[in-house]
Amino acid sequence: MSTLLLVLAIVAGVLVVIPAIVASFLRNVEAGTIRLVSWLHGGTVIYRGPGKSKEIPLLTTGTTISSKVINVDLDITDQTADLDSDGTPRPIKVRVLASAIVSVGDTDALIKTAANRFFAKREADQVNTLTDLLSSSGRRAINLLTHDQLFSAKTAPTRALLPAASQVSGTSAMVPATGHVVVPSAAQAVQIAEDDDDPLAVIIRKACSRELTDLGLIFNSLNIKVVQSDVAEARRRQSAAEAQANAEIVAALQSRRAKEAQLEAERMISDKQRELEQTRASNAALIAQSEAKKQESLAVQRTSELDATLIAQAKADAERVRIEAQASAEAEAIRIKTIAAATAQSIEQVNRAIEAGGESYFRYRQIEMLPQIAPVIADALAAAKLVTISSGGDGAANSTTNNITSVIQTVLAAQLVTRGGMLDVGVRDGSANGADEGRAVGGRR
Repeated sequence: MSTLLLVLAIVAGVLVVIPAIVASFLRNVEAGTIRLVSWLHGGTVIYRGPGKSKEIPLLTTGTTISSKVINVDLDITDQTADLDSDGTPRPIKVRVLASAIVSVGDTDALIKTAANRFFAKREADQVNTLTDLLSSSGRRAINLLTHDQLFSAKTAPTRALLPAASQVSGTSAMVPATGHVVVPSAAQAVQIAEDDDDPLAVIIRKACSRELTDLGLIFNSLNIKVVQSDVAEARRRQSAAEAQANAEIVAALQSRRAKEAQLEAERMISDKQRELEQTRASNAALIAQSEAKKQESLAVQRTSELDATLIAQAKADAERVRIEAQASAEAEAIRIKTIAAATAQSIEQVNRAIEAGGESYFRYRQIEMLPQIAPVIADALAAAKLVTISSGGDGAANSTTNNITSVIQTVLAAQLVTRGGMLDVGVRDGSANGADEGRAVGGRR
């Protein structure tokens, strides 16, 4: 039983007491921290986390500092070192916005210095100290540079760390005949990097490196965010205006070119349309000429047809007229012959009647018709203007009386013929010539 208890006590001592004792001598060092342990005899041991530090509560004293980087924002306003053409200072007010990153040094001496001089202050004092240190270095750097140097773009290309044949800070890096390259030292590489950096950052870094070393800190980087000045703003606005003007000029040129291209395209289209219209007009003219020739041909054909038709019709009409005229002439001849025959027959009958009746019948008929004839003869003698020329033994009165007697006999003979009914009514109305001939015959009789 006692053996079991002894075993349990030993096991408990191994599992509990010994770890507790070891834990009292070991301390955790977190990542991003540095543990400084000072021994009684004066030596100091530095432990960088993450890890463990060996400390004895009665014989050592320990402190922890941060190994993280410290970011400090800088707002620096000062004047540049510009001169006019006569050498008179003409400083320009410049505002620089930058961001600096510092941290504790890597060596034990820098760590001890940072623990004693920097981290021994309060946190607000730490930030103020870094801000004042960096700001003063920045102002000194601004006072050493001109306005154009602050705003000039980097023109030097990044130089290779391993050139074939170059001069690096007064040291030559030669390429031997074997082809092996002589690698420059770390200081030379840092010098090359600084030469390629912004001149303001280089000056600030060089100016405050010693002060930071005195505080146990080192420069990690310095970023110049913004450099502002009225001159730069005016130049920026001028550049922006020029850029805007150039852009507008380019846009105007592009617009003009586009308009010219559009006008050229429209001109080509117009030319094509004009050529098309000319072709259409030419084709229309040719079609019109063909149509005119066709119409002329049709007109000639129709004229020929009409001429043929009219000639045939004229011939037919002429033949018809000729036939009608011939028929009419034959009919008229037959009618005239008939009337002449009838007239001759009537005259013959009158003559036979006169011969049969003798002079007594004729005189009787004259006496019977005197009431009708006498007024007519009297009117005729009153209106007539007679000039009687007598020759021979008869006198003018006797000659006039004989002429009147002859006329009266002729009229009476005609009246006799008419009154006697010897002429047919139709014949008397249809032929005046036959009657005249009859009157002439009667007169002569």
